[in-house]
Amino acid sequence: MIDPGTGSDQIADVLIVDGKVAAVGVGLEADDRAEGAQLVDVTGKIVGPGFVDLHSHVNTIAGQRLQARDGVTTALELEAGLLPVELAYANAQKEGRPINFGFSASWAMARAEVLSGVPAEADFVAGLAILADPAWQGDSSPTQLRAWLGRLESELEDGALGIGILQGYAPRTDPREYRAVNELAARAGVPTFTHVREITESDSTTPIDGTEEAARTAMDLGGQVHHCHVNSTSRRHIDRTLGTIEKARQGGASITVEAYPYGAGCTGIGAAFLAPERLPVWGLSPTNLVLVATGERIRDEAHLRHVRSTDPGASCIVEFLDESNPADAALLQRSLAFPDGIVASDAGPVEWPDGSIDSREWPLPAGGMTHPRTSGTYARSIRMMVREQGAWSWLEAFRRCSYLPARVMDSTTPAFAAKGHLGIGADADITVIDPERVTDQATYIDSTRPSIGIDYVLVSGEFVVREGDIVIDAYPGRGLRGQLR
Repeated sequence: MIDPGTGSDQIADVLIVDGKVAAVGVGLEADDRAEGAQLVDVTGKIVGPGFVDLHSHVNTIAGQRLQARDGVTTALELEAGLLPVELAYANAQKEGRPINFGFSASWAMARAEVLSGVPAEADFVAGLAILADPAWQGDSSPTQLRAWLGRLESELEDGALGIGILQGYAPRTDPREYRAVNELAARAGVPTFTHVREITESDSTTPIDGTEEAARTAMDLGGQVHHCHVNSTSRRHIDRTLGTIEKARQGGASITVEAYPYGAGCTGIGAAFLAPERLPVWGLSPTNLVLVATGERIRDEAHLRHVRSTDPGASCIVEFLDESNPADAALLQRSLAFPDGIVASDAGPVEWPDGSIDSREWPLPAGGMTHPRTSGTYARSIRMMVREQGAWSWLEAFRRCSYLPARVMDSTTPAFAAKGHLGIGADADITVIDPERVTDQATYIDSTRPSIGIDYVLVSGEFVVREGDIVIDAYPGRGLRGQLR
């Protein structure tokens, strides 16, 4: 039994009562409270708190089931966020979710409403279509700035978990606007979650280096800034960007950072940084982009321009590192090994050829495609860093996958105090792992193959994965909402 909250690593039983951890110790089957209880023998397994994913765009039953098979008990849409959050929570609760969920307020959707006149629908996939619209990427007038900042503030009042800032998708905007958003968040006592703008190594004309901007903002304002997927925004400059973050931390900045264990990302093909003229600065060409829904590789610049103009929201795989190259693989490992770095998936929805993105069927219907990080981020990270590299102990693995991400949310949502650990009274969000078998199975070609070796997953004491597979009628997931202080 691993409890990163206390640093405990011991042979023990865990007693669950009414969805909470009631006791931890040896011989609990003799406890009066356990009389008539359901006994699950997990001898030889690793029992720990369920993984808390700060960066998931699945927002569907199908995607959440893949994440549950990967050990995730809470998946949060924080980098992009949704707008309006009231509708996002209502939709998820109405449909039912196997694992817990929550949403930040969407900076991009708020800006698009004001600058482009595009009403938000609390839909991540629909929101991808605005990425190529130049109107929302421009600077705001003082009146526009007040309008969308006010929209974000009302979202926080409605329970948003912070503010998600897709700065990298509007990379030329005035840095004063980024600062204004973070000032709002700092006053409200909530985190921001940033996909940073271009770093100087990729664009010497950028208004400010993206990682430097996030670090300086955390330092100056005293707010909580979370740097999303540092591996993909840094590419082969990971050592420099991590150094910038470490320097800010040493200066007292509250800046956290996440990474995932893949050399390719995934986003809407209309993103500013995927414009044909931008690709060479990263050493990429159009052929490094693959459409998720069809598996079709972009052929050339003309093909890329055509898809960007006709379907800017189309999801595509972006090959930014070569995982078979030892030097690139080492960069990924260093991003995961960074002190107090958090594992987060950047999971995306499953897409089927008919345009659908969800299904209650299990196993999932044939033909669905996504990025393999949706299915395998946590099992892959553990396989790489615990079993193969020996860089993490089991305690450290659960600290990075469960405890640290939950602590990022403590300031905005009191309910997170009961997550990420197995102390008495903690939520019984639990993941049970076979240490010898745990691994990812998903590939870029077969992206919906679930992880194996994660034998049981419980959410609030209810099994959503049992004996290695999905419990088809389990929907215990609940919405986690912020409370302004």
